[in-house]
Amino acid sequence: MILLGIAVVLATIYLLIKRCETRMVLFTSGLVMAVLGGKPLAAFDVFAKSMTTAGLIEAICSVMGFAFVMKYTECDKHLIHLVANGLTRIRPLLIPGATLGTFAINIALPSAAGASAAVGTIFIPILIAAGVHPATAAAAVYAGTFGSMLSPGLAHNPFVAKIAGVNVMDVIRVHAKADIVAGVIGAISITVVAYLLKESKGYVAGSGAADGGERFKPKLLFAVIPTLPVLILVLGAMHISPALQKIGVPHAMLIGVLIGIAATRKSPTQVSKAFFQGMGDAYGNILGIIIAAGVFVGGMEAIGLVKAFITTLVSSTSIVKIAAAFGPFLLAVIAGTGDAVALAFNQAVTPHAAQFGLTVINMGSVATLSGALGRTMSPISGSAIICASIAGVSSMDVAKRNAPGMIIAVVVIMFMLL
Repeated sequence: MILLGIAVVLATIYLLIKRCETRMVLFTSGLVMAVLGGKPLAAFDVFAKSMTTAGLIEAICSVMGFAFVMKYTECDKHLIHLVANGLTRIRPLLIPGATLGTFAINIALPSAAGASAAVGTIFIPILIAAGVHPATAAAAVYAGTFGSMLSPGLAHNPFVAKIAGVNVMDVIRVHAKADIVAGVIGAISITVVAYLLKESKGYVAGSGAADGGERFKPKLLFAVIPTLPVLILVLGAMHISPALQKIGVPHAMLIGVLIGIAATRKSPTQVSKAFFQGMGDAYGNILGIIIAAGVFVGGMEAIGLVKAFITTLVSSTSIVKIAAAFGPFLLAVIAGTGDAVALAFNQAVTPHAAQFGLTVINMGSVATLSGALGRTMSPISGSAIICASIAGVSSMDVAKRNAPGMIIAVVVIMFMLL
């Protein structure tokens, strides 16, 4: 049974590398293992249970609803252009600034692919026009696409919070410093790589190069709105205001939506449609992966693979920290997705963190962040392909420039959190 389970897991990884539909692959693999383990209904039980996980639905759906409203009102566009305009005034900080700017914007717009598209269409042409090589310009943006680790709407944060039995902001507070350090390492690394390859200046853009939307004039009020919900939640988590401590993620997002309507004076009808469209998209795409990953882990439990893995780790505690950090990292590099591998790891292993002398929050945070870092140096992730397409280069060239920083970052965060 264990050998059969390993074979199914390897087949799952192969299919993810081939970019087969993630939810279909995880669900089917979980069902196959459940059938082989003689417990076919276990897969369906996990599926049904995962569909109604209250904490996850509230946080993820409300955040994505807010993100869709920000896109409709174009507040996200004002934020991105404001940051871009600031970067162009300080030449030495152009490359690292693009990375850190993307990192910060990705907190407010927590979809890595969405942020890559929105930020990349502005930042990448600006960098190229300033003489930065296209591959480095794309890598600078791509390196900042894990800023969503600091978002309460990132699927992993409420997921780990539910396992640990704590508030989502408590989870973010534990790994926030590691997230920022990893972001700074990524920004410094891509800058150093650019200078070593002599790609930081001197590139002459072709006639088709865009101007980065420099004629657009951002409004500060509109640019601030996407950051308000996160600011409210952070102030509440820091116990600065008793009133803000009572505000949850959905409350903060709805407050942001109402302020957005008042400031931009967009149609409330269209804002409502955008919000609920975002909620539906979040359930289908983000929660869909969580549900499918749950079925996958349920299948591994049915066939005995999880128990065997936990037993191996308990008897070899010296490798637990390495497994928690580098397991999701390497799989994310190979598969091009940090979500699927981190969710599977956190469902299967993280609840048993106490057996390894670790806390659930720390182990879950390491698995999540390392998966995100691995995805940020994968040439087959959606974000890599988007950034490479905007720059007109190979996604492999983009990933190679990010690799040194992501590898250094995963080692550093392992020591910081474990």
